[in-house]
Amino acid sequence: MMRSLYSGVAGLQNHQVRMDVLGNNIANVNTTGFKKGRVNFQDLLYQQMSGAARPNEEVGGVNPKEIGLGMSIASIDTIHTQGSLQTTGVMTDLAVQGNGFFVLQRGDRTFYTRAGALGLDADGRLVNPGNGFRVQGWNATVINGVEVLNSSGPLEDLVIPIGSKDPAKATSMVDLACNLDKRLAEIPEGAAPETVRQNTWRVEEKVYDAFGIEHILRVDFSKVAGQPNQWLGTVTIDPEAAVGTNAAVGVDPANPGGNTFIVEFSNLGTLLRVTDENGTAGPDAGQLSINVGFDVADATAVEGAPLRQNFLLNLGTVGSVRNTITQFAEASSTKVFMQDGYSMGYLETFKIDQSGVITAVYSNGSNRTIGQVALATFTNPGGLEKTGETNFVETINSGLANIGPSGIAGKGKIFAGTLEMSNVDLAEQFTDMIVTQRGFQANSKTIQTSDQMLQELLTLKR
Repeated sequence: MMRSLYSGVAGLQNHQVRMDVLGNNIANVNTTGFKKGRVNFQDLLYQQMSGAARPNEEVGGVNPKEIGLGMSIASIDTIHTQGSLQTTGVMTDLAVQGNGFFVLQRGDRTFYTRAGALGLDADGRLVNPGNGFRVQGWNATVINGVEVLNSSGPLEDLVIPIGSKDPAKATSMVDLACNLDKRLAEIPEGAAPETVRQNTWRVEEKVYDAFGIEHILRVDFSKVAGQPNQWLGTVTIDPEAAVGTNAAVGVDPANPGGNTFIVEFSNLGTLLRVTDENGTAGPDAGQLSINVGFDVADATAVEGAPLRQNFLLNLGTVGSVRNTITQFAEASSTKVFMQDGYSMGYLETFKIDQSGVITAVYSNGSNRTIGQVALATFTNPGGLEKTGETNFVETINSGLANIGPSGIAGKGKIFAGTLEMSNVDLAEQFTDMIVTQRGFQANSKTIQTSDQMLQELLTLKR
């Protein structure tokens, strides 16, 4: 039997396999996160008619005579090149630009994928809605009111508690950064109310108690008569209320005085010192603060005394003009650039940044870190085994998964509101299809020609 018949059969079979791979690639041209396949051929066994001979003194060397017996498939590779990114605007759609894979869990089995069309289930878990596989990462833990992420800990299901409550937080500090106009006049004794108001600069800001009840903090600044560069600050809580809340201020929180303090500036207009009614002065350098306290109404008494709300009124840094009270000959400004209290709120939405950190946005305006998406990389991603549904599992030749946050060890960045498209190039696939078709036809011609030669052999005897 002629060897070319079997070489042609091998060519037909393996070109058919290549066509199958091309067909699968084209079928998945719009599959999110799909990675195309590629078939590599190699020649098969060789039948040796005669071996090689080395040259000698009489004749030169002789090359071996070998007849090939066809071809086979060397490998079917998965090509892990980056796919194009498509913007969707859906906050749970994630794409990786880099080498990382999302980590999914089904029971005890772990899967890896580049398909980031994710969603939430009824329990608030971040999942692949197509199969219910749970996205893995690290949930934040709260320690002393601070969210802490431990990306070196074990993986767990990411949970986004939509609708959960963020408890109210009492104000603990208020930072002032206003300018007091040097040109304002001193207020004489017995001055008319309009004169007092014209030469008093007022700063107001909302503050919150432990229940999340909103209060108005008012600080009135006026020049101290006969004392250059000194201003009297008067603190009032809820000044417009029918029954005002008494405020007590002091440099030493254990020894508050009345509701006033004196702030002094240098000749350069920068903060110099602060003194309370008891004559207690703040430090000569660094941050200057006044402790403000007031009673919280309708609260259970603690050790027989009303519940006391205390917070720091930060005036700024001695000698600085950045985020600090100043005294320049410019219009006075009202600037409270930060206070850290808020009322109770509900989780309304969330966002995911490039490092995969999930930040919850509450209706009270607070933001909290609730988790981080994990990514995995492999020494040999081509060694991963496809399991369908655009998922992979590790094998003995892929290496163990190196799991960590994005941006480390080539894992790349995470883009929210974006999906990675298939990396199939139709122009390339159609070209390969033509080459494969012609290869298939050529091998069929080999079989036809070999058959014709056998036919001629059979007709020798008539």
